[in-house]
Amino acid sequence: MLPIDDSPIVRDGKSLILAMDHGLEHGPVDFEEVPEKLDPAAVFETATHDAVTSIAVQKGIAEGYYPSYEDDVNLLVKLNGTSNMWMGEPDSAINCSVEYAADIGADAVGFTVYSGSNHEVEMFEEFREVHEKAREYDLPVVMWSYPRGQGLKNDTKPGTISYATRIALELGADIAKVKYPGEPEAMAHACEAAGNMNVVMSGGSKTDDREFLSTVEQATSAGCCGLAVGRNVWQREEPTRILDALERVIYDGKSADAALGHDDTESEPERDIERETETADATVEG
Repeated sequence: MLPIDDSPIVRDGKSLILAMDHGLEHGPVDFEEVPEKLDPAAVFETATHDAVTSIAVQKGIAEGYYPSYEDDVNLLVKLNGTSNMWMGEPDSAINCSVEYAADIGADAVGFTVYSGSNHEVEMFEEFREVHEKAREYDLPVVMWSYPRGQGLKNDTKPGTISYATRIALELGADIAKVKYPGEPEAMAHACEAAGNMNVVMSGGSKTDDREFLSTVEQATSAGCCGLAVGRNVWQREEPTRILDALERVIYDGKSADAALGHDDTESEPERDIERETETADATVEG
């Protein structure tokens, strides 16, 4: 793997990837609650936040919008992806070459691998070609490591997520994006299985602020180097507010409550001392 701590997609050893490949993967349905975000420029504006280390998009979005934001946004080009209308065994078409991604200014490339799919062998071979070509351009490679297929009953089972991070390490990824396995201990094991490769948690479907940030707190405390998130940021009416909070959790190590401004850090003894002091002052004044 590449030493990526000095790469544009990493800040202080951490990463916050703003994913916006949903238009291909899920379709316009993901934008129904926030129709203004159907315009990719609105999400690129969100990606200018200091907490965001890169924006992950397909090549058409990169071509059309990145030139207007290249001074303020780091670009991660997603090289493969398929539509939600595909009903076959999990697979992902290669839609962009490494060379083309580099030509349009990519700082890194991303590639989905569905381990466990009937197409696993083909996808591993495709990843090899992408990985080795990316090395020629010194581009970090992020693997969307998503075990999935007819033989998998539960794609977030702890052992499955640990296997997912290990596969990414074994195949040469610089960062693995994986789903949260449900508990910090399982996430910690998945990060151990990744060796010294960076692991980021997938943001998943939109949840409320506290639930989302608590999961991020658990994941980063367990060893995750950050987050690759889409809907839990740009589906919100105030994405800047949640990014401010994510910055505190991921980079500053704050708790979810502290990041949201809900953490009353003053202890009971400190309150008692203050009350006693106030009472004494009142007695003196009287």
